[in-house]
Amino acid sequence: MAQDGTRAGVLRTPGIRALMALSMLGFAGYSSLLSTAPLWAVRGGADEAGAGMVNAVMMAATVAFQTLVPSSLLRLGWRTTLTAGVLLLGAPSLALLFTDSLTGILLLSAVRGAGFAVITVCGSSATAVLVGPAHRGRAIGLYGLSIALPQMLLVPSSVWIAEQVGFWAVFVLGALPVAAVVPALLLGSRIDRLEGQAAPEAPSGSARSGTSGRPLLALIVPSLVLLSITTPGGALLTFAPQFPGLGGPAVVGLFLFTLTAAATRWLVGGLADRFGHRGFPAPLSLIGALGLGLTAWAVSSQSGAALLGGMALTGIAYGSLQNVTLIEAFASVGPRHRDIASMVWNIGFDCGTGLGALLVGFIAAGTSFTVGLEITAGVCLLVAVALAPRLLVHARS
Repeated sequence: MAQDGTRAGVLRTPGIRALMALSMLGFAGYSSLLSTAPLWAVRGGADEAGAGMVNAVMMAATVAFQTLVPSSLLRLGWRTTLTAGVLLLGAPSLALLFTDSLTGILLLSAVRGAGFAVITVCGSSATAVLVGPAHRGRAIGLYGLSIALPQMLLVPSSVWIAEQVGFWAVFVLGALPVAAVVPALLLGSRIDRLEGQAAPEAPSGSARSGTSGRPLLALIVPSLVLLSITTPGGALLTFAPQFPGLGGPAVVGLFLFTLTAAATRWLVGGLADRFGHRGFPAPLSLIGALGLGLTAWAVSSQSGAALLGGMALTGIAYGSLQNVTLIEAFASVGPRHRDIASMVWNIGFDCGTGLGALLVGFIAAGTSFTVGLEITAGVCLLVAVALAPRLLVHARS
C-alpha cells in the first residue's frame, strides 16, 4: 500500500508501475486500430454500417469474455491470465496485413476483443488490489492516465500514419501489447502473491465461487451513467475521421477529445478522494450533453471551430465519468466483490463503445451523423436530470 496520499506516494506502491506499463502498451495497440480498422474496412469496400461493425464486434467479444475473467483469475491466476490477454490483443493486428475483407477484419476484431477483455477487467481491478480506498481515486487517476496517454497520441495520429506512411505501420503499432508480456508477468506475480497471503484470512476479490444479485444491483447506477457517456465516446472515436467536410478539424478534435479525457480522468481522482464522488456525475453528464450538442451542430454546419469545442467538452465528461463511476462501483460492493465490480464496470464501458459504433453507424447510414449525435446528447441530458436529486443530497451532507 502507498505510504501517503499524494500521487507520487501512490506511484511508489509496488506493482503500480508494472500496471501502468502494461496498460500503456495494451491501450496503445487498442488505440492504434480504433479509428483505422473501420477505415481499413471502408478501403476494402464496406459502407458506414460495416465500418461500425468492426468496433462493435470487438466490443461484443470483449463483453462476452469479460464475464469469464473472474473465473480465469481464480483458476489460472493473474500471471497466466494477463499474459494470455496481451498476446490475444496484440498478435492479431499483424494479420490485418493480409486481409481487408470485412469478414476477416471482424474475425480478427473478435480475437482482439478477447484479449482486451482481460486487460480491462484486470487493469481496473488491480488498482483496488494494490491501493486502499482512501487513495483509490488517485490510483484510478494514474491508471486512467496510462490508458489515456496512448489514446491521446495514437487515436488521432493513427489515421494520419495510415494515410501518410501506410496501414502496415498502424498494424505494427497495433501489435504493441505483445511487448507487455514482461509487465504482465511482473504484475501478475505480485498480485498472485498478495491474494495468496490474503486467502487464509478472507475471500479475495477473485476467490469466490458465485455472485449474488445484490452486488449487481448496486452496480446499476454507475454502469448506466458510464454507458451514457461511453456510447457517444465510441461513436466519436470510430466516426470522427469520416465526418463530411471536416477531415483536418476532426483529427485535431480527436486529439482534444483524448487530451481532455486524459487530463480530467487523472485530475478528478484527487478531487473525488477529497470531496467524495457522488456529487460529480450529474454536472459531468450535463457537460457531456452540451459537448455532444455542439458537436452535432458542428457536423451539420461543417464548422471546424465548433467541432473542436464540442469534442473537448465531451472529452471532459468522458474522462471524468470513467473515474468517478469506477470509484462508485468499488465503493458499492466492497472488497469481496472487487473483481465483479471491475467486470461490470468494464462491460458498461465496452458496451457503450460498441453501441456507439454500431448504433450511430446505422443511424448515419439511414440519416446522418448529426442525428446520431443529437440522440446521444439527449441521453446524457436525461441522465443529468435523473441524477440531480442525488447531487442536492450530496451538497447538503
